[in-house]
Amino acid sequence: MASQASPRKRHRERRQRAYRRGRRGEFWAMLLLQLKRYRILARDFRVPMGEIDLIARRRGVLAFVEVKSRDSADSAIEAVTPYQSQRIARAAAAFVGRHPRYQTDALRFDVIVVAKHRWPQHLINAWTA
Repeated sequence: MASQASPRKRHRERRQRAYRRGRRGEFWAMLLLQLKRYRILARDFRVPMGEIDLIARRRGVLAFVEVKSRDSADSAIEAVTPYQSQRIARAAAAFVGRHPRYQTDALRFDVIVVAKHRWPQHLINAWTA
């Protein structure tokens, strides 16, 4: 008779699946941005005050991109909470502070929705800081 997995193990497995799904989503989002002629400057940019999934640049616009693997664009936007958007904005300020050459660029906060069996959807200027 096979034993049941412990709640801790099931939780760990769910988190690992979510992590892998998120990494795949970031890959597809990065590919979409590259096809749109964005240059990827950073992936998983982390500072103590926040984290940004992707930072991309095109024609003087610096895009800070949150990638959400969801079934719809609406649920992806709802998943970016005010607290999370503030953390992303603080991390964006830290990035620009560390890279002064981008201080004259226009800043933008985007969301890319990655859904199963669909091409990623790029929501430009999803929120303002």
